[in-house]
Amino acid sequence: QVQLVESGGGLVQPGGSLRLSCAASGSTLSIVAMAWYRQRPGKERELVAYINTSGNTNYPDSVKGRFTISRDNVKNTAYLQMNSLKPEDTAVYYCKAVAWSGLSADYWGQGTQVTVSS
Repeated sequence: QVQLVESGGGLVQPGGSLRLSCAASGSTLSIVAMAWYRQRPGKERELVAYINTSGNTNYPDSVKGRFTISRDNVKNTAYLQMNSLKPEDTAVYYCKAVAWSGLSADYWGQGTQVTVSS
């Protein structure tokens, strides 16, 4: 089992920055990848950033060049640095860990609200 706790959300003006954190605990050695998703009002949950144990990352075009995912394996924490934020980035952001121990399992955090507004 893996437990995830997100933090760092809040209210920011357009053009501003925020850094989200996702602290993992439990069976952290089984984690093979981490990702950030978001769910905007009235929309489905969507992937915004992905990183695997090799450090390979992936972003959708909507955030590429503005968002950066990173991972501190010593602290078992993933980060999402968000720059040049836009009102359309307003959403609940969720952290996901993909674990492998013979079977693949996904674990989710509780989510953190990010609001971009003047």
